[in-house]
Amino acid sequence: MRYSVIIPVYNRPDEVDELLQSLTTQTVKDFEVIVVEDGSSVPCQAVTEKYQHTLDLHYYTKPNSGPGQTRNYGAERSRGEYLIILDSDCILPPGYLAAVEQELQTAPADAFGGPDRAHASFTPIQKAINYSMTSFFTTGGIRGGKKKMDKFYPRSFNMGVRREVYLALGGFSRMRFGEDIDFSIRIFKGGYRCRLFPDAWVYHKRRTDLKKFFKQVHNSGIARINLYKKYPESLKLVHLLPAVFTLGVALLLIGSPVCLFSLTPIALYALLVCADSTVQNRSLRIGIYSIAAAFIQLIGYGTGFWRAWWNRCVCGRNEEMEAFKKNFYK
Repeated sequence: MRYSVIIPVYNRPDEVDELLQSLTTQTVKDFEVIVVEDGSSVPCQAVTEKYQHTLDLHYYTKPNSGPGQTRNYGAERSRGEYLIILDSDCILPPGYLAAVEQELQTAPADAFGGPDRAHASFTPIQKAINYSMTSFFTTGGIRGGKKKMDKFYPRSFNMGVRREVYLALGGFSRMRFGEDIDFSIRIFKGGYRCRLFPDAWVYHKRRTDLKKFFKQVHNSGIARINLYKKYPESLKLVHLLPAVFTLGVALLLIGSPVCLFSLTPIALYALLVCADSTVQNRSLRIGIYSIAAAFIQLIGYGTGFWRAWWNRCVCGRNEEMEAFKKNFYK
């Protein structure tokens, strides 16, 4: 068995249906699919049964413990030479596994990952969120890619790892947030070969509204400080940019009653985001939504970062911070 596709899922039967359907279209067929239900109240078993005759599919259920431990549960029951980790809200183009195979044939890799794009069926808000998560003008450069500002760290929505490496590292840690970056850091610290596969991209829905998006990125900001406490060398200058942006916006807003010109940098940034997103998405509406998504992403991350920094680095609290824990998947 060449590949094991591992999908943790929580209350997302419709999205799992779309992902499984996209797996049936893969031009490379040497793979199995492992769906692990993480304590869902709305299970997807009926959905998986639709694909039992078209996919080598295995369905498991377990008590809720978060995506990291759920991926480990699936990995323990897998048979593939490489484990492909996907989020349940992804859709694969037909050539996804072929692109992975081509990269592996070209040069060996112990771990890898790919970028993401917006599908034509996504809502305008989802496309705006996708823009804010991939654009060089937000944090797309931090996350890695062709225009990267830091080296590429695979993320769990689209990650591959050789089985022996996964087992040697013990899989994902018990961190509730940032567990994929924790895993990537351990991959690099272990001296393993890790690469970006630019043609192995996925359609990634992410969050479906701006409120849920804020919760996601706020937790990501908290996770960055948690990671810093575990691996001090992992905190780079680029990771401070959302926090600096948040502080700068706050200072400019405070100064606006005295000098309206202090709002000029905010307005110019909003226009830049709007123009770039409008051109990329060919939609002024998405461009306008992208302003909100970009500010929510940077400020949500920045406030989570400052909050965790204050609690863990200034106040000296040793426990890992978490926020919106009950809403992790929502």
